[in-house]
Amino acid sequence: MSDARKILDDLNDRSREVFRLIVESYLDSGEPVGSRTLTRTLSEKVSAATVRNVMQDLEYLGLLDSPHVSAGRIPTQMGLRMFVDGLLEIGDLDMGDRQKLDATLGGNTGDVGGALDKIGAALSRVSQGASLVLTPKHETEIKHIEFVSLGHDRALVVLVFADGHVENRLFTPPPGQTPSSMREAANFLNALIEGKTLSDVRRMMQTEIRARQQEVDGLAREMVESGLAVWEGQGADTARLIVRGRANLLGGAGQEEELERIRTLFDDLERKRDIAEFLELTEQGEGVRIFIGSENKLFSLSGSSLVVSPYMNADRKIIGAVGVIGPTRLNYGRIVPIVDYTAQLVGRLISDRS
Repeated sequence: MSDARKILDDLNDRSREVFRLIVESYLDSGEPVGSRTLTRTLSEKVSAATVRNVMQDLEYLGLLDSPHVSAGRIPTQMGLRMFVDGLLEIGDLDMGDRQKLDATLGGNTGDVGGALDKIGAALSRVSQGASLVLTPKHETEIKHIEFVSLGHDRALVVLVFADGHVENRLFTPPPGQTPSSMREAANFLNALIEGKTLSDVRRMMQTEIRARQQEVDGLAREMVESGLAVWEGQGADTARLIVRGRANLLGGAGQEEELERIRTLFDDLERKRDIAEFLELTEQGEGVRIFIGSENKLFSLSGSSLVVSPYMNADRKIIGAVGVIGPTRLNYGRIVPIVDYTAQLVGRLISDRS
């Protein structure tokens, strides 16, 4: 990326303007740009032959590509990255787009999950791409835990959080459990969990069980471990990835091979196969980030671009992210403020409800 920036710095004014006009035209139309078109828009009056020479030099530098013989040029992935990093002009958020996003919070009665679904759908409509919303894990302090027997091989563990949120999971209890061992396990945990989040409890539990073996019998100890285990392992992550607007990408795809790549991307996302990859993108600092094509493993097969921004809770802690997926010829200048504003909107929503 630093090499691309150096190339941009080394370009003269004419080459820089030709490059910028080609990229902007390509992002707008998706079509290759020819020398004769450029001669009509360049600030400097030069011949088409001169422009062709500049285009050949830019192609030699790896910034442009010619999809067909005698056709115009389109930017390469490296060229797009250089444009985004050095020449992209970010516009202001359109008032109409802002109103559509704000409208998602109207009439909401406190269901954060439902509100995030609505925001994801609105983000997809406004951006005309596919939207991703990574919902936060519930990391509020735990107030109470309870084990409920539903039969000899089924039980329910119920967690009540300090903010009133309640979660419950079904699990298979260890053999031989009795109502008294379940009560003992719950009492043991409730004596330890005050002021702790679920992550805190999981980290400390093994140490506490070993240190207090005399206070809790074997059955209750197994119950504690089994009850907490349902929140661990594959599929137990309470974060959720909301994907909206798949049809926007599928409808704009051309060849069958491209369609199949996009289908594979969304199948992976919907199975949460790469949710950890998406989560990692949110933990690398504040602000909107742009990933083009193969720059990120998650989107390399589909050749798509991702514009993503983390959002924060009231304590300024990153707890999730929102993003837009689209073709590499996204209107980045328009999409960046949309994603940025949506992240701020979600952050305010989470902070107000926590």
